[in-house]
Order: sequence, then C-alpha cells, then structure tokens
Amino acid sequence: MIRKALLALPVALAFGVTAHADHMQENPVNILLGLIQKVDSPYLTQSEQNIMMMEDNPALWIVEDGKELFYQPRGPNNVSLESCDFGQGPGVLEAAYAKMPRYFEDTGRVMDLEARLVHCMMTIQGFPADDPAVRQRHGNESDHMKLQSYIASYSNGVPWDPPMDHPLEKAMRDAGEYIFFRRAGSLDMSCQTCHSATGQRIRASVLPNSSFQEEWTKAISWPAFRVGHDHVRSSQHRIRGCYWQMRQAGPIPGSDGTIALISYWTDLARGQPAILPDMKR
Repeated sequence: MIRKALLALPVALAFGVTAHADHMQENPVNILLGLIQKVDSPYLTQSEQNIMMMEDNPALWIVEDGKELFYQPRGPNNVSLESCDFGQGPGVLEAAYAKMPRYFEDTGRVMDLEARLVHCMMTIQGFPADDPAVRQRHGNESDHMKLQSYIASYSNGVPWDPPMDHPLEKAMRDAGEYIFFRRAGSLDMSCQTCHSATGQRIRASVLPNSSFQEEWTKAISWPAFRVGHDHVRSSQHRIRGCYWQMRQAGPIPGSDGTIALISYWTDLARGQPAILPDMKR
C-alpha cells in the first residue's frame, strides 16, 4: 500500500533537477523511486515523509556551500582544491566518489573521501592538522561536511565501482569483510547482526539487508541529511554511530579499519546507483 502511494507521488516531485545543484543530472529522489519500483523493500519505503521531503533536502544547501569552499583560495598557501586528485585526475569530480575508497600512489594508501580531503587540505592548501578546517569533520557547519557533500554529489546516480586492481585495494576490502562479520563487545554483536535479513528493525527503524543490493545502495549513500540529527552526516560518522549502538569501543576516525569497512560495504553495493545527497531518518 505504501509502495503504491510512493510511486504515485506527483510528477513535480519525481522529475526534474533541483535548482540548488545545477551539476546534478538527475534528482536523487528519482533514483530512489526507481529502486522502489524495481523491488519490494520495507527498508526503501519505510519513511514516506522523508521521500516527499527529498525534493527540498537541506543537504542541497550544504552542497552549495561546499562548492564555494572548493573553488575558494584558502589556507596558508592561499590556493583552492582544484588541483586535488580524487582518483580521476586533478580537479575531476565526476564519478570520483563512487570509485572510492581507492589506492593513491602519492600516499601509498587506500583512502576514502575524508582521508583524501584531509591529505589535499594539508599538502595543497597548507592547513596544519590542528586547524579547525581539518580537525572538525562533523556537522553542517564543518568545512568537511560541506566539501564532502559537494564532491560526492558528482556521483549521484553513478553505479558504485570501487577499484580492486591494486593488491592493497583487495586487501582493504577483505579486511573490511572480516571486521563486518567480527562479533565483539558486551552485546557480542557484529555489523552483520543487524544487516543479515530483510525487514529487521531497531526500535521503529527498518534495517537494510547487506545482501539486498537495492537496499544496501541507499544504506551506504552518505553524505546524507539525518532528519533526527538535523545535520548532514558522513560514512565515517555512520560507522561511529553503529559501533556505539553495538556497545563496542569507538574506532579511530579515518583509520585503516574504518576505511576497510567502507571499502567492503561499497563493494557490496557495486553496480547500484548512488543516491547523493540522501535523506535518512
């Protein structure tokens, strides 16, 4: 019943690109509605109100703020981020986020978007590690969330396709799989405990099934505006929240362990379109 109602949303909601992000060729809500039409999923259809509000997603304003920051000369070196290579070449943002985490030769590491952004802000713009622009990585007012939201929006509708050509990329993905299934903490839980079946719930929220790609692509589509937080959040923030809910020790932000998890969960959604920026409960 809910699924039918969502598919009958007005044409004004289902078509067209928001004026806030003129580089986005497709509205994120169209991508979500396409998935809902394709499969029967209680996770995708659980929040009719959020889907109807996606047309005016507050994250779109954060995307615009990020665009301004990206091209603005900043830091001690007074340069923009246009020379930063996110994997597709210096300054090329199209589809870059959907192909991360990936190995970067200049660092010898597999990096996610947050780690790469930190690297470029410090090496290109000259920000020290303790500068608020680098250190503060969460919340609508942080430079990080603005920049991540803008860069990621260029992968809206792009199929997830993290490369597995370098041995470290494959090793990171495999390490992430191990962490995903590893039970630990006072509750003896793993990531898979919550994400192993369709229709499972935590309180009122339906949980995504990691084996159901159409659900999983929405689950990993970060940055996203979290209605309950009134903030745009990142993949790294989601990991922190999951570990807190499992009552496990919090992972070190930006560590290889967190990047490994992101590498694994992105590989699980391979081939499915990203919804960026998304809106979540």
